[in-house]
Amino acid sequence: QVQMMESGGGSVQTGESLTLSCVRSGCTLYTPCMGWFRQVPGKKREGVARIESDGGAKYADSVRGRFTISQDSDKKTLYLHMNSLKPEDTAMYYCAATWSRRCVLVEADFDYWGPGTRVTVSS
Repeated sequence: QVQMMESGGGSVQTGESLTLSCVRSGCTLYTPCMGWFRQVPGKKREGVARIESDGGAKYADSVRGRFTISQDSDKKTLYLHMNSLKPEDTAMYYCAATWSRRCVLVEADFDYWGPGTRVTVSS
């Protein structure tokens, strides 16, 4: 059973930084594709960033250049370093993992999800 748990959310001011963490536990043989998604009430969950087992990363246009996704050498802890935060970054942030062949920011492709951590950015 794979479990994911996020931490690091909080309330910050515009322009400040925040780092989210996600610990993946459970018995796994291979390193999955891992990603960060976010959701605001009334809207669909959107992909923020994803990282493949070899470290290759992709970002949503809205966060490229401001956010960085990374993982520990053991590939079990995922991070999202968020700089120059804006009020529109306010959302519930979720980490997710998939062992599917492709690694794309599509919600339906991801099989395991954390409960989420809330980020609030005030102007």
